[in-house]
Parts: sequence; structure tokens; C-alpha cells
Amino acid sequence: MASCTGGTLFVEASRLLVPSTRTAVMDAKAVERAIARMARELIERNSGAAKLMLMGIHRRGVQLAHLLQSEIERAEDVTVPLGTLDITLYRDDLMAIGPRPVIGESELPPGGIDDQVVVIVDDVLFTGRTARAALNELMDWGRPARIYLCVLVDRGGRELPIRPDVVGKSIEMLPNQAVEVLVPELDGELAVHVVTVPPEAA
Repeated sequence: MASCTGGTLFVEASRLLVPSTRTAVMDAKAVERAIARMARELIERNSGAAKLMLMGIHRRGVQLAHLLQSEIERAEDVTVPLGTLDITLYRDDLMAIGPRPVIGESELPPGGIDDQVVVIVDDVLFTGRTARAALNELMDWGRPARIYLCVLVDRGGRELPIRPDVVGKSIEMLPNQAVEVLVPELDGELAVHVVTVPPEAA
């Protein structure tokens, strides 16, 4: 169980409140630079913006996809289609999260994904299970010409053989650490933090 007091995250361990530490690893400017670089890399890989389509994974992958869309429009003077993915029903741990999971809305861009170059956008890549669920959902919708995986942060710790194509920042993480990506629409700021929980509380 965790609680927040005065901006400090506390984790309950053996009936004691143990404070965790939060370290900013990317501020707004750093995230913006990473997004601009990722957009350029996607354009280069695709030899332009033709047939390019962004699919953001709820929640923060959607906001990052919008930032990428803006950067691509600025660079290529074209607006690429953007859709959203809610992978809840495709999770391999669905039974473990309760009988009434909160399900959001997936939205397919007009025209569908057949023969398009689809870019799955997520905030953090960890085990690879979210990316696998997103791939399964896309395959139920059509047959893209190609699929890229684009993430702001790759923290390692893969459990499945999934590799990102475009990465904003790679961070080596310890088992008692977690990555928090913050976006203005949901968190009031644009940043990336690493949260470290003391080993005795992890």
C-alpha cells in the first residue's frame, strides 16, 4: 500500500511508512528533444510520412503519440492519422486484475490499418507484455504492411522477445525501481521520474 504526504510517496512495509525517493531523469525540454528525435527517426525509417499511422496505448502512450504527430507534421507538413489502443481485454493477466476491469476505448483511424505502416506508441517498455497485447489487438483489426514499436523509455527487464524500434531513452533499472512518465494532460507536467523504493519495502 502506498500513500502520499507532502509530495513524498510512502510505501507501507511491516506497518512502517517507508519513504521512497523520486529522481527526475528527464525534464520537459529533455522529453521534447527526445520526441523530436524519435519523430525524425520514424520518418527516416519510413522514407517519409507516406502510409504512416500512430497508435497510442492508453494511457500515456496516447499523449505521447499526439506529441509525435505534431513533430511529424512540423517536419513533413502532413498530419499522420492517429488512433488509440486499450489493451485491457488482451492482457495475459486479465483474470488476476479482478472480475470488472476498467476498459477504455480503442479507436481505429479512418480507413483502417490494412497496408499501413503502424507505429505503436507507449510510455515505458518493461516486460514486453503490454506490447504483445497491443500486437494481438492490431492483428484482430487488420493486416498492416509493417509495425514499429516506439517507446519514450526502455527500462529493460524483458520477459518476452520484444524489442523497440525507436527509443527516447534507455535506463538501467534495479528491481526496486520504477519509471513514471508524466504528461501535462494527466499529471500537470511533462517529465520522466525514477522512483526508488527501499529494498526492505520492495
